[in-house]
Amino acid sequence: MRKKILVVDDEPSISMLIEFNLKLAGYDVRCVGDGEAVFEMLKPFRPDLIVLDLMLPKMDGIQVCRELRKQSNAVPIVMLTALQDVTDKIAGLDNGADDYMTKPFSPQELVSRIQAIFRRVQSLPGIAEETIFNIGRLKVQVEQREVFIDGKPVELTPKEFELLLFLCRHKGKVLSRQQLLHGVWDYHFLGDTRIVDVHISHLRDKIEKNARTPEYIMTVRNVGYKLNGPHIAESSVAQA
Repeated sequence: MRKKILVVDDEPSISMLIEFNLKLAGYDVRCVGDGEAVFEMLKPFRPDLIVLDLMLPKMDGIQVCRELRKQSNAVPIVMLTALQDVTDKIAGLDNGADDYMTKPFSPQELVSRIQAIFRRVQSLPGIAEETIFNIGRLKVQVEQREVFIDGKPVELTPKEFELLLFLCRHKGKVLSRQQLLHGVWDYHFLGDTRIVDVHISHLRDKIEKNARTPEYIMTVRNVGYKLNGPHIAESSVAQA
C-alpha cells in the first residue's frame, strides 16, 4: 500500500511542485492550503507523514505541530520555512516537527528526507527480540517503545525515542553529530547538525535530573555525544 503524504502550503506553485515529485516517487498525495484544513483531513485521509509550511493562514505551522502532539498524534512532520533565523527552525522542532527544510529547497532532497523518515519508522518494529536497556534509573523497552524513569513513564516524540535508542545501542561510544544524523535521521549527505543538538536538549530535559549536569547523555567537546556506559546493562527476552 502506498504511503500517504499531506502537503500543507498556501503557495499553489510550491504545493504543485512537491505533489509532482512525491507522486513521481510513488506516494499518495493530498494538498491543503491552511493549518485548520490539516485537522479536517486527518480522519478521511489518514496521512503517514505531513509536509508542513511554517507560515500558513488560519493556523500557522507551529500551532499545527503543537496541537497534533497535544492530541498524541505521532505522525512524522517535515516543516518548510522561508525564514533563515535558526530560532524559527528550532521552534518547529521544539513543538514536535521531526525535520525542517529551508525554502528554496531541492524537491529531490525533500523526497530523500521523507524516504529516510519512512525507513527509520519501518525498521524498528522488525526487531526479532524484545530488548530492554536498563541505565540506572532509566529503562528503555524497545518493542513497546516505552521509556521509564524510576518506574514512571516518560513521553518522548518518535524521533526522541529513536535518538535515545541509537545512543543505547552504541553505549559508551562517542558519536559525532554527523554519525547521529546518519544513524537516526538516515541522512547520507552533510546535514544541519543543529537538529541533533535540539533533540539532545529535549531528551535531557525529559530524562535527566539536571540537564546542565547530565547523568546519561554526555557532551564530548568538539566531537558529539555519548551515552554514559559503565552502569548500562542490556537484557534480551526472546519472543514466545
